[in-house]
Amino acid sequence: MPTAIHVDHLTKTYSEGVVFRKRHHALRGVSLEVKPGEVFGLLGPNGAGKTTLIKILLGILHANRGSATVLDLSAGSKAARRKIGYLPENLIFPRHHTGRSALYFYGRLSGLSEAQIRGKENELFNLVDLTGRQNEPVRRYSKGMRQRLGLAQAMLHDPDLLILDEPTDGLDPMGRSQIRDLLAQLKSRGKTVFLNSHILQEVELICDRVAIMALGEIRGVGTIDELIMQNPLAKHGTVSLTLRCTQEEIDALSQRWACSSLRRVASTEQEFKVDLAAPHQSDVDQVVDWLRAQRISVVGLERYRPSLEQVFMSIVGSVPSHLKT
Repeated sequence: MPTAIHVDHLTKTYSEGVVFRKRHHALRGVSLEVKPGEVFGLLGPNGAGKTTLIKILLGILHANRGSATVLDLSAGSKAARRKIGYLPENLIFPRHHTGRSALYFYGRLSGLSEAQIRGKENELFNLVDLTGRQNEPVRRYSKGMRQRLGLAQAMLHDPDLLILDEPTDGLDPMGRSQIRDLLAQLKSRGKTVFLNSHILQEVELICDRVAIMALGEIRGVGTIDELIMQNPLAKHGTVSLTLRCTQEEIDALSQRWACSSLRRVASTEQEFKVDLAAPHQSDVDQVVDWLRAQRISVVGLERYRPSLEQVFMSIVGSVPSHLKT
């Protein structure tokens, strides 16, 4: 099967110091695969190795060991780079440029002719919601406008893969919403998006799958639901039920299911609040089926499961001690 990105046991080590050289392991056997047409998120704290991995995919750095391909081409090759659009975290536009002249500048760097750029500029400015602002100096642009112009230059040569480094960092809610909508449009066009972000809420809304890195290692890969359910925190998932029933029926429920909490609702003697351990949807289904069989009325049901932030913190906090030295 074709892949957008294929990384196989990448290792990257830096040496620091002149006399007493110290080795820093930026990547420790990293392997992952990104499918064509998906939005893939790379998560991790500072120093996790995310930027090093991106630089290897772009050909800026070379790995000590392992291999990487982009769109089934060797990572860093000219053929691969032609198919990649890149938005760095802090893209700095020369202050003398307007939005339009900046687009032409980066387009020429990508090997496009002025005629090719002219044929695409109106569509791109409309796509990133900068129509009517393209002749303004970039120095007057807000952070969100500069990010959208950066996306326009990344898309100018119609790449199959976009690598975006913190695309929503520093944006207000409206700016983040606009970037999300734009990424959804790119996905609908069959583009693959590989983004690095530390804003977990944005990742949950945008990404099909994510990888979590810590200290140069991939600690988890999958959909948001898969990462949550694979994590030990998910085993503590509970369901809070409000039931209308008798004390005898509650006693039967307690004998059948492990109740972590049981209390009578103050407003009526016929309603009870019950908390049950039910980490999986199948557990919830079994409880509800049993209650219906007993003809116990379910007034309310609230399900708890760990958030992506809780899972992220548990993963990056559980790095083996020998990797922290």
